[in-house]
Amino acid sequence: MSMGYLKNILAIFSFGFLMSACHHIEEWNQDIEGNFNALWTVVDEHYCFFEEKGVDWNEVYTRYHARLADDMKALEFFNLCAQMLDELEDGHVNLSSSFKTSYYRKWWSDYPQNFDQRLIEQYYLRFDYSSVGGMDYAVLRDNVGYIRYPSFSYPVGESALDAILNQFALCKGVIIDIRDNGGGEMTNVETIVSRFISERILAGSICHKTGPGHNDFSEPYPYYFNPAETGRTKWIKPVVVLTNRSTFSAANNFVSVMQYLPNVKIVGATTGGGSGMPFSSEIPCGWGVRMSACPVFDAQGLPTENGVNPSPGCEVDLDPVLALAGVDTMLDFAVETILNGNF
Repeated sequence: MSMGYLKNILAIFSFGFLMSACHHIEEWNQDIEGNFNALWTVVDEHYCFFEEKGVDWNEVYTRYHARLADDMKALEFFNLCAQMLDELEDGHVNLSSSFKTSYYRKWWSDYPQNFDQRLIEQYYLRFDYSSVGGMDYAVLRDNVGYIRYPSFSYPVGESALDAILNQFALCKGVIIDIRDNGGGEMTNVETIVSRFISERILAGSICHKTGPGHNDFSEPYPYYFNPAETGRTKWIKPVVVLTNRSTFSAANNFVSVMQYLPNVKIVGATTGGGSGMPFSSEIPCGWGVRMSACPVFDAQGLPTENGVNPSPGCEVDLDPVLALAGVDTMLDFAVETILNGNF
């Protein structure tokens, strides 16, 4: 398979969409009942993590349908539908109208934040750092390189990566801090990972829906990453990827790939997950619904929807008391991990 990662994903997703489109298309009334049934059904036929979430979607229908009323106002009905979608506990599931968009936050809000950007900029970077390609970078104490990448939505240029890694040429290792990175473009995952591999690797696999049943999926379809092209700067020294619960979606995928590379440690807290490729639809009243539809697995075939754990012995939180004194216990642990050389 020679096509690139993005082409693989798009091809699979498009095929899955076409397969899903072959399902019997129901016509729904424009009233409260019709819109509710349409929303429940599109999720029932396309959502991919019912089993992982342990959700009985039929029971959810019964419970929320009983709360319907013909005279419900739009906002009241929207809130009811949003509460029903929250049963999936999935940050990739949204209901959108002209006046509101639902979003499930408890996948991260019930956990320590474990990140303070001001703390790092003031006490570790001394407000003296470089920025390029959406990344902030500098050399920390004890000659350890530091990269802060806040979102995979920021384009990653090949020349920018060359510049960063060349500046770190004499460093003992590199920390890639993706705490609070909520995801973005999956192509940026491959671009960055390609700098840390010397040969083609199995990055993971993906399934698509083949029918309306909750377990109607294709066989896992593998996808691969290639090393950066000849002439680009690569990194073979130790790498620490620093994570927290708000490391989500494409950032979660990045961690799921990096965890299996030699000379890489995942340090911090379990990521927030969000491994499903999205599917979007619409109900009769014009509201949009977005959900996880294609599950993505790591290179060992393991699901990552519920997050990726730190490397053994590398779980650490930000101490809030020490943070007041200018100490990021997670970043310090990452530095010591590189200095100790236990890779």
